[in-house]
Amino acid sequence: MPFALFDRDKQIDQAFPTESEAWEHALVCGLVLDVPIADEAPGEALPTGYHMKQVSGEDLFDAAPEWKLPKQIS
Repeated sequence: MPFALFDRDKQIDQAFPTESEAWEHALVCGLVLDVPIADEAPGEALPTGYHMKQVSGEDLFDAAPEWKLPKQIS
């Protein structure tokens, strides 16, 4: 199953075949500034509400190109 970045319940980026590809795309596009690592407490590297999760085929879509990080983050 593919992975996509979410802000709470809203998918904010397109889905990718692997979680690492999804994180890489989110970084390159400026959707996130850092990627969480295994030894960090959850939520330390991402704005509140952001998370990566698996999506089903029905959930795939192209993200809105105008979407940007909230001003308090960027």
